[in-house]
Amino acid sequence: MSTRTGLTGIDRVYAAIEEAARLAGVACAPDKVRPILSAYAQGLEQAGVVYSVSSTEHAPADLDYTVTVPTSSGDPYATALAHGFLQATDHPVGGLLAALQERCAIAEYLIDGGVLGGFSKIYAHFPQDVQPVAELAALPGMPHALAGHAALFQRHGLSHVAMTGIDYRRRTVNLYFTQLSEACLAPQNIRALHRALALPEPDEQMLAFAGRSFRIYTTLSWDSPGVERICYAPPPARGFDPAALPVAITGQVERFVREAPRAYEGDPIVIAAVKWESGGRYLNLGPYHQLSPLMRQVISAVHNGRI
Repeated sequence: MSTRTGLTGIDRVYAAIEEAARLAGVACAPDKVRPILSAYAQGLEQAGVVYSVSSTEHAPADLDYTVTVPTSSGDPYATALAHGFLQATDHPVGGLLAALQERCAIAEYLIDGGVLGGFSKIYAHFPQDVQPVAELAALPGMPHALAGHAALFQRHGLSHVAMTGIDYRRRTVNLYFTQLSEACLAPQNIRALHRALALPEPDEQMLAFAGRSFRIYTTLSWDSPGVERICYAPPPARGFDPAALPVAITGQVERFVREAPRAYEGDPIVIAAVKWESGGRYLNLGPYHQLSPLMRQVISAVHNGRI
């Protein structure tokens, strides 16, 4: 489905998010979405925009959306504070992005919001300046759980990070590992990693799905020495086949993925990810509304075997 015509900028992207929420069965609160789009409006016409829902066999509770933000627009954390999306804090979560800015050549930022939950995350994306996990572990403000697991990650092939995601509401950090080798994605390695992290063992269908990952990411907290979550994400793909997913979805979620407005022709481009935590697994589905130039480069490189 094409996006609505005749609208530009903030109005166009908001209309697309509102329609996607309707398809997902989630009520859209304009006061939770429009202020965020307005605050990060620079470059919105060329921004990457992705919708996403988390689902098991039940309807999603919220529709999340991700928008890329150019580095030329300034510090996205300062923007969030200035607009009241976040409150200043002495907690280490408040200083982590500044530490990453000192360490990494950030190519773009991304921000996350929910149509009901409001502002939640800031990502720093540095695919041309991937960072060794051991060096990120030494950054001021990084959760101690990373230093505690750095050697384990490296033994299992998770040694380089291309992106971080800071969740300011939950006070957690996601680390997106890249340069995944065949040995890293082998079934025996994934099983061993799950055992080491005290996570449920994946079945064969899950192992096949995880074995196609181009990014694996983990979730760490300042409040726990453990790893809260691990996620496997194959590259975004054109088209959508629910039968290929290792977790069942509802008909409404399938319709959302197929029909959510998009600013390009043809079948939807979708990223699917399965997230594992101590209580089990769940699915995240993200159809793209539009792709930023860097997103296109990264996806092309993945499908051509360069990363």
